Formats: sequence, structure tokens, C-alpha cells
Amino acid sequence: MLLTISTTRQPATDLGYLLHKNPGRLHDKRLPFGTALMCYPVATEDRCTFALTVEVDPIALVRGKGSGGGMLDQYVNDRPYAASSFLSVAMARSLGTAFSGRAKERQELADLAIPLEATVVPLAARGQEGMAQRLFEPLGYRVATEIHPLDPGNPDLGDSPYLTLDLAGTVRLRELLMHLYVLMPVLDNAKHYYVDTDELEKLLAKGAGWLDAHPEKEFIVNRYLKRRRRLVREALVRLTEAETGEEDADAETRDSDEQALERPIRLNDRRMAAVAETLAATGARSVVDLGCGEGRLLRELLAKKQFEKIIGVDTALRSLERAERRLRLDQMSERQRARIDLLHGALTYRDRRLDGYDAAALVEVIEHVDADRLSALERSLFEFMAPRTVIVTTPNREYNTLFEGMAEGALRHRDHRFEWTRAEFESWAASVSGRFGYTVRYEGIGHSHPEHGAPTQMAVFGKERRDVG
Repeated sequence: MLLTISTTRQPATDLGYLLHKNPGRLHDKRLPFGTALMCYPVATEDRCTFALTVEVDPIALVRGKGSGGGMLDQYVNDRPYAASSFLSVAMARSLGTAFSGRAKERQELADLAIPLEATVVPLAARGQEGMAQRLFEPLGYRVATEIHPLDPGNPDLGDSPYLTLDLAGTVRLRELLMHLYVLMPVLDNAKHYYVDTDELEKLLAKGAGWLDAHPEKEFIVNRYLKRRRRLVREALVRLTEAETGEEDADAETRDSDEQALERPIRLNDRRMAAVAETLAATGARSVVDLGCGEGRLLRELLAKKQFEKIIGVDTALRSLERAERRLRLDQMSERQRARIDLLHGALTYRDRRLDGYDAAALVEVIEHVDADRLSALERSLFEFMAPRTVIVTTPNREYNTLFEGMAEGALRHRDHRFEWTRAEFESWAASVSGRFGYTVRYEGIGHSHPEHGAPTQMAVFGKERRDVG
């Protein structure tokens, strides 16, 4: 079994600092079930490739020799040859420092999302067709797979359950390793060791920061924990608690600071009305409100009969519950209720449930996204969802000086990662529109000051037709 990881970020040989493995020599690691061998088949300034191969001793594992004894039931077995939980364990034991995200001499690089490619071959993938895409695409990867035939010389025998998996994306190395560690055994649907509470803790540790909002979360947890009901239930509860504990705390306070500043000029009401009117003017009939919060924009959209399908998405379960109460979904007629759905999900992962909608709105949300996750949000929204219309609103930092009692240089809310000037916002929007084939125009919301502009800035992205592919 073989795993390769490559980068083209120059100087590419810095990959050696991230993996804590010198590109100039061969590395080996003794494992309970065999040996991991590591080297760099390519190591230039332009491209560097790290390779990890795992040699498993099947006879020793069946006969019970050494510390790995008894891991296999029989001699005829694919475990020594197909990437599986053996490779996950080998990665964790051979690349422990890289898994931690530490790089003593290049910590700034370890914290940075860089272009990475990974190939795993052969990888066991037992289950539905397209499963690798379902698992990795929501994490922002471009995914390619090649299924291997049972016998290349006899195509009538059909395909085997083995494939070559190629991933490409701009991510932190630590994230790539975590994703592979968890998802390879999920694809394989098998493990070479007993699944107990320790395995639950590994899943929660390796899945921190991404698994809680993955659209295939339950599928992943069930397969990883071998459908052991008690462990699966506990994992899902703890994932939900971890997410709502952090996200709901943000949701409870997200609007309060801004509302205190903006209430005198009724900015929030003006913002929601402006976005709803702009969406209506595009002719859209289906709309997704990304980061819908407690449903203020959803209420505006429901009042317009033009919108036949309205989706609200948020990472905070408590916000969705409040939106449900605010909109009185339980009191709606059957016909009205069919127009709207609330979904729990993350904005930085691809979510196929959101494909095919005419328009999407991101209202006062982008400033809550970490800067190094913006690229994932951009791909999720503009490349994968790719609606004909996208509306993004965000505070205009230049206007902040006009708010009474606001300290110089302060942001409108302590959860904001940034606030853009008009020039910064327009630069970002122009870059996004150019990369993803949109046009863009800009508008201000609220009274515009001759020097500082409007308090809210809005970009309206449009394209003539949806890309297919």
C-alpha cells in the first residue's frame, strides 16, 4: 500500500520540515504489523513528493508472532496489500509531529493552507458508487478515482472493490492527514483491531474542527465505529455538544453588539429588505440563506410569493431552533411549509443538498470566517453550489468611525475575524468573480456618508447560466 503527498508551493522541499522527514534520506519505522518505509521520490524547488509504503507481514499476523499476532484470521486476505486501517495507524505512528500541526523551524508554514496533492493506492472502497467523492469533496478537495478491474485481462469479471484515490486542495498538512486517517477506514468499512472507547476518542480528536459539520457525519461515525450503537450514539452526542457549545455561544452574541450600534439607524431592517428586494429583482425562484441565524431574511423571503423554495442553513442548532419558532413553521399551512426548509451545515464544506438553487445570500457572515478558510468558502459557494446569483453583505470598516462610542480601530463585534474597507471588499469580490466566472456590482446599504460611505456594503454576483460538470 502506498501514500504519496506532494506540494508545488515553492520552495517545495519545505515539505520536509512539515513532515519532519529529511528529503535527503530513507526513513523507516517498525510497526506491530510490519514496517513503514518513507522517502522522497521527487525533491526539487518546484515540486516535492513524499512517499509512505507499508509492508505488512501476513504470516506473522495470522500465526500470532510478535506484538501484532492474531490481527488476521486467514492467510488469504487483502489486508497486507490494500490501504486500510493499517495505513492509518502507520501514518499516525510515523508522522506524529505532523499530525500535531507543529513544525519547529517552519511553524508559520504549518499554520498555512498550501496546495497539496495526495494519492492512495490501492484503496479498499466497499459500498456505494461515488463514496470517495461524498466523503472528500465536502472538505474542499478535488477528487479523482480510478477503479481497478478484478482481472485486467478478463474484463467480463467486472470491477474490484479497490481504487486509486487522488486528492488535490489548498489545506493545512495537518488537516489532510486527519482527513485521510479517519476516512480511509470508513471507505474500507473494516478495521484490523477491536473498536472500543479508545477508538471513539481517536475519532473525536482526529475529527475535531471538521467532522461535526460534515454532511455525511452519521455515515462516517457509523462506519468508523463499526456500527457499535453505544459508541455511535455517544460520538454523535459529543460532536453536537462540541459544536453547539461553541457555535451557539457565538450565535447568541453575534448580533447583540452590532445591533446596539446599528439600531439607531435601523440598519438591520434596511439590510434584510435590501437583500430580499435584490434577490427578487434577479427573478430567482429558489434561494439559500447561508448563515441564516434566527431567520430574519427568511421571513422577508417568505413574504414574497415569487420564491417557491427557500432554504436556511446555519452551523448553530440553537439558531435553527429559534428560526423555526420565529417563523412559526409548526403553524404554517402544508403548502406554505413546503416552501421552506432549515438545514444544519457548515459553509466551508461542499454540501450537495444545496446544489441547483437559483440564488444564495451570505448576509453579515463572511466576516465571521477565519481568513485561512475563505478559500474553502469561496469554492463551496461559487464553484460547487454555483447559483446564478450570489449576494454578499459585510460591514464597511470605514463607516465605523461614525458610530457613537465606538473605539478607534475596534470591530463591530468581537467574533469578527476582519472588517473590510470598500477597496478591500471590492478587491476580494473582483478576484472571486474573475476566478469563478461571475460578474459583480457593488451597492451600499443605509445612509451613505460622503467620505466614509454606507455602513453596509453589498456585492451582487451574477452569471448567465450554471456551469455543468
